[in-house]
Amino acid sequence: MRTFLAIFVLCVLAVFGLLGRRGKHFTKPPLYIFPDMEWQLKLRPQKPNGFFTNGISSQLQVAGTIARSEPLETADGPVYPYQDAPVNTGRITGTTNFVENNPLQITAELLKRGQQRFTINCTPCHGALADGNGITKKINAMATVANLHDKRIVEMTDGELFFVISNGRNLMQGYGANITVKDRWAVVAYVRALQLSQLGTIEDVPEALKATLKK
Repeated sequence: MRTFLAIFVLCVLAVFGLLGRRGKHFTKPPLYIFPDMEWQLKLRPQKPNGFFTNGISSQLQVAGTIARSEPLETADGPVYPYQDAPVNTGRITGTTNFVENNPLQITAELLKRGQQRFTINCTPCHGALADGNGITKKINAMATVANLHDKRIVEMTDGELFFVISNGRNLMQGYGANITVKDRWAVVAYVRALQLSQLGTIEDVPEALKATLKK
């Protein structure tokens, strides 16, 4: 057994020595065991190509083509998903600073959508009140679920909340692939509403509505 392991290790070292570092640290070009994985047939943009009748590789869209994505309407105009814009990243463009406020207009419709998305994606862990007492904590004793009413989270900017929802943090996975950009901002707005419902004071209530409150 020892002899086999020794031979195996020597073979691995030999293969790595011959193939693993060529082209990176040695002047000799790399060796490719499967060259088709590295050099694939493809069309370069704007290069001549005889396949199409007009002789170029880049073609205009076929009539009736439907766009793969729709722009998100913001106060600064339409923004597409591929753009490096605060509404897509939660950060001020060109910096690592998070935007202070939700870039979308806060409406009853947005809050209702945020409640729906929160209920589906966030309630299992954070609970319906966002206090960290979701079903996963009760069943699996997950003591690390964040209470979204904690001071450190309440003091986060809207952009940082959006960033955490998108990319995750600590044991929380990112939901960027599950929830659309607009819906993530809707969730942020709804979380703020939940925080206000738990931490708000009588002074936060508009004067016109104070009289309707029950003591």
